[in-house]
Amino acid sequence: MSWNALDDMVLAGKTVLTRVDINVPVKDGTVTDDTRITRIVPTVRDILARGGKPVLLAHFDRPKGRVVPEMSLRVTLPALEAALGQPVRFAEGGFKDAVAAMQPGEVLLLENIRFFPGEEKNDPAFALELADLADIYCNDAFSAAHRAHASTEGVAHLLPSCAGRSMEAELRALEAALGNPARPVVAVVGGAKVSTKLDLLSNLIEKVDTLVIGGGMANTFLAAQGIDVAKSLCEHDLADTARAIMAKAATTGCEIILPTDVVVAESFAAHTDHTTVAATAVPPGTMILDAGAQTLERIVTAFEGAKTLIWNGPLGAFEIPPFDHATVAAARAAADLTEAGRLVSVAGGGDTVSALNQAHAADRFTYVSTAGGAFLEWMEGKTLPGVAALDRGV
Repeated sequence: MSWNALDDMVLAGKTVLTRVDINVPVKDGTVTDDTRITRIVPTVRDILARGGKPVLLAHFDRPKGRVVPEMSLRVTLPALEAALGQPVRFAEGGFKDAVAAMQPGEVLLLENIRFFPGEEKNDPAFALELADLADIYCNDAFSAAHRAHASTEGVAHLLPSCAGRSMEAELRALEAALGNPARPVVAVVGGAKVSTKLDLLSNLIEKVDTLVIGGGMANTFLAAQGIDVAKSLCEHDLADTARAIMAKAATTGCEIILPTDVVVAESFAAHTDHTTVAATAVPPGTMILDAGAQTLERIVTAFEGAKTLIWNGPLGAFEIPPFDHATVAAARAAADLTEAGRLVSVAGGGDTVSALNQAHAADRFTYVSTAGGAFLEWMEGKTLPGVAALDRGV
């Protein structure tokens, strides 16, 4: 796939309709995590530096095509202005007049695009209204790229289009991880349920050399092999599915790493009594809450022999110590290998980002995506409408 980046566009004197994702957490009228806001700063500053006028399009929460005052993007203005280091104009309506009034060096944020019914319907007439506001379209919202909405897909076909800095970084990282990776490739897939990651597992088995399965979903695979997992979180009804995945891995040559030893406890509570046992010897009345030292060593060895790592999901119940040990130790090992230039490491997904931050490893990975659903769908091998719309077809 080929797409234009900001560097491919002439921006001087042009109005640049810039789709961003600043759908940030807010409490008591204040942004509590500005990560997504800071991610768009390079794109906005670049447009300004090259003489363009950035008009920011974004959504906030899920108003479903209605004006919901408490979902106004106005709440993001203080954090946005702080991140950019300059005032940001805001338009609740009258977008065309607001854009026409812009002076060089100004930034304009339009009201929540999901207040408009045409947005989520990807209404061609609404996309045309948006396109009429600008000369160039720039998509810097990879996290919304799995949505075929007017501001993510429709308008991209109506204007000269490009990827913003954050989108470009995400696409390059994912291409390095799954598109044309350096081999061997190891993928870590963890989390609570196999049922939420069936497409992901099926796709990865065809593309990676080693697949590490951790967290609650590993219990389903253990149980599918006839192992008694006692009170552990487990989807027993997916035993046939788990066996089919393992059979497919055998045909594609993908090694699956499952826990061979596990940390168990009678209750899911911080610092509760726990012990490490063989995965085949889980005591009655206990639950598996983390991978054991032997399993961790095997995972780290796989990392050491790899050139590329893709990570989605924790290895255990990382939210509660000491059941965060395997996730934290494995993340730090991957970060060390990345810093040493031995590994390209790409991670994403909500729990994944939290786990890597907890391990103080996120900033040492090659790339950590905050995109959530879009990151997962890309890993599942699905076409993302917002990315496909940027394709130059060359």
